[in-house]
Amino acid sequence: MKKRILFSASLFHAFNDASTVIVPMIFPLLYSQQFIIKNYSHIGILSNLGLLTTFFCQIAIANHAHKYEYKHFLLLSSLGISVSVLLITLSVNVVSMLLFYLVMRGFTSFYHPVGIATVSKAHPDQGLDFAMGIQSGSGNLGVFIAFISAGYLAQNFGWKMPLYVCAGVCVFLGIMSYFSVRKSSLRAKNPVRPDFSSWMEALKDIKAYIPGFIFGGACWGTTVYYAPSLFNHKFHVPLGNTGIFLALWIGVGTVMTYFYGYLSKRGSRERLSLASLIGSTTFLFILGISSILGIAAIVLILFGAFLFLIYPALQSFVAEKVPEKNQVLAFSIVANIKMITGSVVVLIAGFLSDNFGINSPFLFLVGLGILVLANYLFRNDSPLLTSRQP
Repeated sequence: MKKRILFSASLFHAFNDASTVIVPMIFPLLYSQQFIIKNYSHIGILSNLGLLTTFFCQIAIANHAHKYEYKHFLLLSSLGISVSVLLITLSVNVVSMLLFYLVMRGFTSFYHPVGIATVSKAHPDQGLDFAMGIQSGSGNLGVFIAFISAGYLAQNFGWKMPLYVCAGVCVFLGIMSYFSVRKSSLRAKNPVRPDFSSWMEALKDIKAYIPGFIFGGACWGTTVYYAPSLFNHKFHVPLGNTGIFLALWIGVGTVMTYFYGYLSKRGSRERLSLASLIGSTTFLFILGISSILGIAAIVLILFGAFLFLIYPALQSFVAEKVPEKNQVLAFSIVANIKMITGSVVVLIAGFLSDNFGINSPFLFLVGLGILVLANYLFRNDSPLLTSRQP
């Protein structure tokens, strides 16, 4: 059953995260055509409200997750994503696109609180790091495919084509994921509705890791929503080739997450987390100041190699620290922290880009990374400076 759950969750994570980057990949094309998206602040508003929608939906889902089976959540999510992505193709202005996009973001809110908690419950032993790396890497693999295909599809067949393809893939993978666990029952025998104290217990257990999740959420949102414009508008890279650069960014990150379990065993989760934060901040700085395309492309890829190790490492800490009864709540809080941070930062990034250039959001992330590193390096009870006992 463990293998079926991990396989199902990996497919779920792949199509869920792929759908969240397909839409941002068409923003540079719409901006260039001055159709629907007419300035960078429009991108900021769309992404901000989309991430806020996910934030509130994830809270609601976590509160009701005890009532339903994981397999029903994933089926509803896949069908909802598919339909809402098709609705986006009917957009004629920024308001209609915003409405349909918010519906889509609602249906992409199921995986991170429910799917990750399901994987954690199914692997409560030494296989935890391996399982977290696999499910995280599968989400990245979905994004890799989305990046490498969306740019060429949009460039050659118009902005709607990537959305048509995405809708079909979500239905296909969603049904495959559902049938792999359709005979399994993962619902607790005596489910208890979480109350306020349960949320507070979960928050207390994970509070030491919150700064890392804040940085990770800000980096993900900014890169997905603004890196396509950075390469397309600053370096004049065609959208298809821009998609390749971003695919390499996520591709290297995917490889690193699949090796996360091995790397954690060879070193330590704590040292790996610190190295990831330091490497991400360093390469963000080079990306933000670079004026040479080749250098920018290389450091974007190296940035991905470090950034994507942060997620499984911190998620493993959470899975190990939080009791099973509160894990859905804990992973919902984690996902919401990333969502709310991302929503604030991408909104700020839109106005920074309009006023200081499309590279300015990445320099803003450097400042945030320095603050997070200082928190972990100079606090006495830093969870990243104390190794776990064997």
